[in-house]
Amino acid sequence: MEKSYLQTVARYGLGAFLIVAGIGHLTFARKEFQAQVPDWVPISKDDTVVYSGFAEIALGSALILAKGKQRSKVGKIAAAFFVAVFPGNIAQYQNQRDGFGLDTDTKRLARLFFQPVLIAWALKSTCKRK
Repeated sequence: MEKSYLQTVARYGLGAFLIVAGIGHLTFARKEFQAQVPDWVPISKDDTVVYSGFAEIALGSALILAKGKQRSKVGKIAAAFFVAVFPGNIAQYQNQRDGFGLDTDTKRLARLFFQPVLIAWALKSTCKRK
């Protein structure tokens, strides 16, 4: 398969994933996402989840809709977002908070290793084609 086709499928997949996650932040998974908010965040856990949900919906939409040169920029922004929310995954592990079936230290630790995959996915699916 051609690289551009695979990139497009990967970009659309990540965009859809972010949109669904963002909707989950606002509705069906709101309590689950609160388990990931570190205690040091200066606003309420619920507000943090709602704001990050809006950000995920916007990022997911931008990944799907971005054209040409904008794709690379959006991919970098999405990667930076995944870096920015990583402390939440660490807090969930350190504080032993259950959420999304992550109900053991082993599962919460394994989740930490998925964040670099999301970062790479955002960058690779939006990098300039050669």
